[in-house]
Order: sequence, then structure tokens, then C-alpha cells
Amino acid sequence: MQPHDWSKFSLKLPIKANPQDIYNAWTTSAGLESWFLRQADFVGEGGIAKDKQQAITTGDTYTWRWFGYSDDTTETGKVLAANGKDHFQFTFGIAGTVTVSLKNVEGETLIELVQDHIPTDEKGKVDFHIGCQGGWLFYLVNLKSLLEGGIDLRNKNEKLKGVLNS
Repeated sequence: MQPHDWSKFSLKLPIKANPQDIYNAWTTSAGLESWFLRQADFVGEGGIAKDKQQAITTGDTYTWRWFGYSDDTTETGKVLAANGKDHFQFTFGIAGTVTVSLKNVEGETLIELVQDHIPTDEKGKVDFHIGCQGGWLFYLVNLKSLLEGGIDLRNKNEKLKGVLNS
């Protein structure tokens, strides 16, 4: 048995939805705000803010905020790759790099999320390997729920704390 690699993890989930719809859910502010974030702002070349429906491109930067957290809790980063159809990659603070890939398998769209370059100290193992993996599990299932059935599973009640996604 090989030792566990704390520097990365991979999650896969089939979604019965058009691949372009899934890609757009990841690569527009409006898309991300529909299943993942309370607020997603992208800035392109020249410091110009992107419209909520405008697709992000390689080199854009972002500021993200979640439901259940104050505006002081933000994540900032950079889009490392965005090919317009099935591959998206971004920095995720000190938690590493996230890569999202889509492919057609058995008539469904298989989404694979890989988070790597995770610090392997104790904080990295607990907060980023275990913590992020749990967070991504919830949000990927929420994306599937929203695209397949129209139900958003996120807690949007600011007064409820200590629940799955806040």
C-alpha cells in the first residue's frame, strides 16, 4: 500500500447536462453565483471588470465571496487556463491549484475536479486536503442538483451558521 498523497485529490461526478452549460456554470460570474458563490467578480486585461454573463479567459483575476460569510472573507486568484469548452484551471489561494475538466462518458458529462499543489504541513492536510475536498463534494453535488433538477442546496440564511456550506 502506497502512502497517501496529501498534495492533491481528485473528484469525479457525472452530470446529465449539456457540457457547454456546465462549462459556463464554471466560467461566468452568473454561472458561479447560481450554484457556488454569493458573489463572483472577474477582472480582465487592463483592469476592466467583466460582465456577469461574460466568459472568463486565461489571465483574468477574481474575487469570490460565499453565502454564510461576511464580505471580509474573500478568495482572490487568477485564471490559469480556460479553453472555452472543457478545461478550466485557477489558483485557489494558498490551497493550491484547481483544474476542472469535462468529457462525455456514456451519454453523460463527467466532470473531474483536481486540486493539487496543496501544502502538506498539518494545516494543509486538514484545512485544504480534507476541508476543500469536503467543500468541493458539496458544491459539485449542488451543481448536479441545480442542472438536473433545478434545486439549489446552498444555505442562504445568513443567521444559520455552522451548517454544511456556511
